[in-house]
Amino acid sequence: MDPTAEYPTIDPTAFDLVVSGTGLPAALIAAGASAAGKSVLHVDPQPTYGSHFSSLPPSSFLSFLNLPQEPHLLAPEQFGRKNGGGGFLLDLAGPRLLYCSDPMVDLLLRSGASHHLEFKSVDGSLIYDEGGFSPVPDSREKIFKDRSLGPMERNRMMRFLKTAQAHIAAGDDEESRVSLEDLEIPFVEFLQKQKLSPRIRKIFLYAIALADYDQDGGEACKKVITTKEGMDKIALYIKSIGRFPNAVGAFIYPIYGHGELPQAFCRCAAVKGALYVLRMPVADLLLDEEKQYKGVKLASGQEIYSQQLVVEPSFTVPSSVSPPSEVFNVSSISEKVARGVCITNCSVHQDLSNILMIFPPRSLYPEQLTTLRALQLSSNVSVCPPGMFVVYFSTPCDDVTLGKECIHAALNAVFTNPNLNEADDSTTENEDPKEFKPKLLWSTVYAQELTQASFGTFYSCPMPDAKIDYGDLLDSTIKLFSRMYPQEEFLPGSLASEIAEDDSSLSE
Repeated sequence: MDPTAEYPTIDPTAFDLVVSGTGLPAALIAAGASAAGKSVLHVDPQPTYGSHFSSLPPSSFLSFLNLPQEPHLLAPEQFGRKNGGGGFLLDLAGPRLLYCSDPMVDLLLRSGASHHLEFKSVDGSLIYDEGGFSPVPDSREKIFKDRSLGPMERNRMMRFLKTAQAHIAAGDDEESRVSLEDLEIPFVEFLQKQKLSPRIRKIFLYAIALADYDQDGGEACKKVITTKEGMDKIALYIKSIGRFPNAVGAFIYPIYGHGELPQAFCRCAAVKGALYVLRMPVADLLLDEEKQYKGVKLASGQEIYSQQLVVEPSFTVPSSVSPPSEVFNVSSISEKVARGVCITNCSVHQDLSNILMIFPPRSLYPEQLTTLRALQLSSNVSVCPPGMFVVYFSTPCDDVTLGKECIHAALNAVFTNPNLNEADDSTTENEDPKEFKPKLLWSTVYAQELTQASFGTFYSCPMPDAKIDYGDLLDSTIKLFSRMYPQEEFLPGSLASEIAEDDSSLSE
């Protein structure tokens, strides 16, 4: 039997744009091009949407990342079904959230993609220090309720928040704004000038401004954030609190996982005429006499012609194009991130379900130079069975071994590893709540190299970065679209007229 017989025949055979892979950046490019009136063919070798931004059952998650199942822990399937209602869905791009006032949220609303999504609010943020967690006092109410803050700390923190709010509201009023001189200095120095204690500085630097590297580390700090960058993050945080009436904090999470985001934008593209074919790899590239791109040969054997091509970062130039570096000016940039995914049957915090956890540099051990972030999710976002929790960990790293060590240190700080032959009791009667640790039921720890290639005559999308939000990734995607279509607006609001724009898509 002809192995290509299972593939559909695509008609027409010429498009303005072919996109291979349905990750979030690729889905955004396809939606933007379709909205601009371009004809788009969007294919994916996988049977599901999302690529590196998918939310998958555990077995598919491990298979996608080529990870073995750790033999000393129970398989997730023993705690519930592998997929469907009540099963597990694990984010390949986790941990990740959206600010309520995130540019990505604005894009979801403007484009109409929000019509296909629902979100839940994150209940709160915790910061780890001196061997334990404490709530992040990120509002006036929380500051005055935090008994761990002394009167002077509380007053100075409130004074700084007023300074930040005045700066945000000032606009062009220079008298109410932080001075240009202060905006250019390291944010940590500006916080010191405000006479904030080391503990409060950690909260603003790592739990609110979300700095990746030790800002007190001197030359060892890979990226020092300026006061302007820090104030911009604080502005985004403050604007996010209270934007939606059913979101209690600054962050929201998509029900069924982040894999829903690329699917939503793929639907937007389909509304404008994009053609979608899953289980369809690009097998080869078509070149003209001058070795310039002119189309693709699909796994079906069919040749498709297009003016532009966008591929996933994992795309490899076929062997028929040799040497690729001379034909396409191949180059790449990369960074590394260590990640961990865990399953437990008890919340890290007894009163909260969906929690962002921050481990500032040096909070786990003296040599820790990067911030580690963790996100606990419950069944109310439909990513695990009732009574279970999924927890994601990540930290940027230059050395894979050190990055994994940091993840393992966080696992040891948060969880106990149960004797699986014993009864599964979550707590004991005499256990001190402050000393309580949930039991680790399943975990995997791995590292990723986040490569973005540049091929000269066609384009590569970015992989999920080490950030908690989509800010940088969205910026790079919009820049890519502008390079491809410099005369076109990226996803104008007119598209939302076909897909009702509705802020109420944020579920209660």
